[in-house]
Amino acid sequence: MNKGEIFFTFLCILNYMVQNINIQYNINLGTIRCEYMSNNFIDYFKKVPLHESEVVVVGGGPAGIAAAIASARNGAQTLLIERYGFVGGMATAGLVGPFMTSYSLDGSEQIIKGIFDELVTRMEKAGGAIHPSKVRAGTPYSAFLVYGHDHVTPFDAEILKIVAFDMLKEAGVKLLLHTYFIDTITENNTIKYIVFANKSGLQSIHPKIVIDCTGDADVAFSAGVPCRKGRDSDGLMQPVSMFFRIRNVDTKKLSEYIAAHPGERPFSRIVEEAKKKGDFPIARDAVLLFQTPKEGEALVNVSRIHNINGTDPYDLTKAEIEGRKQVMILIDFFRKYVPGLENVELVQIAPQIGIRETRHIVGEYTMTEEDVLYSKEFHDVIGLNSFPIDIHSLTGVFGRFEGPKNNKYYEIPYRILLPVNINNLLVAGRCVSATHEAAGSLRVMPPCFVTGQAAGTAAALSVKNNILPKKLDHKELQKTLISQDVVLPKRIIERL
Repeated sequence: MNKGEIFFTFLCILNYMVQNINIQYNINLGTIRCEYMSNNFIDYFKKVPLHESEVVVVGGGPAGIAAAIASARNGAQTLLIERYGFVGGMATAGLVGPFMTSYSLDGSEQIIKGIFDELVTRMEKAGGAIHPSKVRAGTPYSAFLVYGHDHVTPFDAEILKIVAFDMLKEAGVKLLLHTYFIDTITENNTIKYIVFANKSGLQSIHPKIVIDCTGDADVAFSAGVPCRKGRDSDGLMQPVSMFFRIRNVDTKKLSEYIAAHPGERPFSRIVEEAKKKGDFPIARDAVLLFQTPKEGEALVNVSRIHNINGTDPYDLTKAEIEGRKQVMILIDFFRKYVPGLENVELVQIAPQIGIRETRHIVGEYTMTEEDVLYSKEFHDVIGLNSFPIDIHSLTGVFGRFEGPKNNKYYEIPYRILLPVNINNLLVAGRCVSATHEAAGSLRVMPPCFVTGQAAGTAAALSVKNNILPKKLDHKELQKTLISQDVVLPKRIIERL
């Protein structure tokens, strides 16, 4: 043990002796570990291996996949950290499907392409998706919904895992699965180190740029970025749902029922009848069954659990247990009440509860309800989205579903990816800087691909130019995105 380590140990012991706290310390092979117990906390000091990477993407969901691929393709050494043994986030671990619309609200033009469209096209070739150009509203693929559901993308979660792996590998992304983000160490408004854990123990990395694609803003929050949760009035967040997959679905019978009840929310009369008999104790008014690319198979989005904080492990535990109970209740309900589901079988329950909302960072700009509804134009636009503001009731049954007034789309600005007080951090996915209302639209998966691709591209360009993301010329970013098949407004293309 060298003099520095001896001095550090002395200071550690002296500090806590002054506080009259019981101290335990262990010096083993030059590694110092000083522990103390006070008010149910311990301090834990340990040396961990240090690695380097130009860009580190934390979280391998839709935003993380797009961010990592875009970063690597644009020349940056890129590491993607993912907690599961596969990528896809809510699309795979949450069994959330289909991808919501990548078209304008009126269905006239595809507005989300880039890495998203490439992934879908490759999945389709592998038999694991139907391209949105071939899917129209009001069909079993859209759960018979019309408004806001034209040109959705049915897909197979298992094929998504494989195709995404292929694309990441081809781009040159270094991938670390079964790896959990733990903490950040910041200095001068910069993330100096990221601490993570896997089967090798605690690890650390010294990044140039970090992209937070955790969905919950875990990296940003740990680095001290101010965040908001839920709606401003009371902090309540959108309810969570447990998705599951069923088979032996008689799509013909389902379609016949829908045709016989025009204007009705899917199967709402049946739900009302079952509620009166005590067979539907779930705060929903309809049954949403999204047909997958496999005949006779559907994804079910009916479960609902209120008052869950997706950043609280106790709440998450409660939701996982309750969600699975609701699945079994729904299976019984389907067999007893819904024509076409008499012989339905449970295939799979999602590995994790589906989270719609947790933290939103405070960024250089915060998107609002008005920006979405009235399609505000932004000089730093990095992508488009048309999905309506979709807010499931925070306390009851009926929510809100309202899209852009122009019936087309709205613009997403670069600045919502930039947190206010950390210079080498970008944020993509559902935790971008947005109000509760605007996030109700941005949270779905296609726009997460949009913000992910923009963040990854911006990170790589920042590394290349040796500047921070906040100093990046948005015109250079826009030119690069356009060259990689990202759809931007015509006025931007004409100016560049």
